[in-house]
Amino acid sequence: MYNLAILTYWLLIRLAALLGHKKARLMVNGHKMVSQTLKDKIQPGDKVVWFHAASLGEFEQGRPLMERLRRERPEYKILLTFFSPSGYEVRKNYEVADIITYLPIDTPLNARRFIRLARPEIAIFIKYEFWRNYIDRLAKLEIPLYSVSSIFRPSQYYFKWWGSGSAGSLRKIAHFFVQNEESVELLGSLGIEQTTVVGDTRFDRVIDIKDAAKPLPLIERFAGRVSDDAAQIYAPHFTIVAGSSWAPDEDILIPYFNAHPAVRLILAPHVVSAEHLDAIQRKLARPFARYSQLLSGEILPENAECVIIDCYGLLSSIYRYATVAYIGGGFGVGIHNVPEAAVYGVPVVIGPNNRRFREAQDLLAAGGCHEIRRAKDFNTLINDFMAHPDLIETSGTASREYIADHAGAADQIFNAIFGE
Repeated sequence: MYNLAILTYWLLIRLAALLGHKKARLMVNGHKMVSQTLKDKIQPGDKVVWFHAASLGEFEQGRPLMERLRRERPEYKILLTFFSPSGYEVRKNYEVADIITYLPIDTPLNARRFIRLARPEIAIFIKYEFWRNYIDRLAKLEIPLYSVSSIFRPSQYYFKWWGSGSAGSLRKIAHFFVQNEESVELLGSLGIEQTTVVGDTRFDRVIDIKDAAKPLPLIERFAGRVSDDAAQIYAPHFTIVAGSSWAPDEDILIPYFNAHPAVRLILAPHVVSAEHLDAIQRKLARPFARYSQLLSGEILPENAECVIIDCYGLLSSIYRYATVAYIGGGFGVGIHNVPEAAVYGVPVVIGPNNRRFREAQDLLAAGGCHEIRRAKDFNTLINDFMAHPDLIETSGTASREYIADHAGAADQIFNAIFGE
């Protein structure tokens, strides 16, 4: 049944590619290159560690391990595979990995061929990636497979009667480095005892990002911090940085901004398209600039009261200039990356769709994060922060301490797999 479902899925992907679906076409074309890429880049005698991530989120969880492996054990070649085009196409030139490909669909034939060509000494699958035929083949060849940053819930099919086949494959994994005790208990119900609670490597990753972040002089000037020549100190503005915002988020943020002249707003929309940027601009009643206009010198930072980030890749650095951070997605499919903002020691505001996000739940309990359900909640919260700066300090400290307290998973996993 499992193999039939996999083949049906692949046929649907190929059909979608023929019908012009962009991601499906990228995936089909990428799969055609896998075998030749492995033949060209992996030679007999190479020591290969294979990391597999579904997409970008899982890649970021594996990244601290890959980068430490490159620094401390350079004798290994790093093979990185992705399931999703949204992961592969963005990170296909990731400089730390030696070989980057798609992972062929999980059939017995593909698993045998891929592992024969890749010849990994160790395999590391990240979070939810449990492909039965690959797991079975690795086990047969006695190649240890580790699951890192994995998290399990009772609703997952491994814990249902009809998921017993996949549950059997899970027992063949050498060790699970899981995020919480519930995962240990659930795996224990399947007779799986090779588990260790280490937390989530994303905390290590956001600390790495923070430490490597470069200053953005134009944003510094806009937020009233330090000018680009460091010659003049400005009075800091109360600055809300809204990351990965969607229209429902903006419908709450922008009216408040329009009505409060003392507030500065930085909007980094999740979708950077001409249509979305134009829609944002139509809602703004105060002076604004796109970041590209600041870069070109068309508008000076001091002449804008809102900056729209019309490019990708800056958000993690921009959060450092926030008085308060707002994380988008909570009025849609779910909130985006909360730790990315919390690491800077600022209060974080999120919408109501946050129950599936453990770090958000933890931060809510700790006081570093604040949930809003409507515009009125947001208005009251920001008014309180403006009137009582000590609340900002207390909440920001809770954010910073939560991230620091939960870091270290990457070190534990690396030492357990590769030795200190």
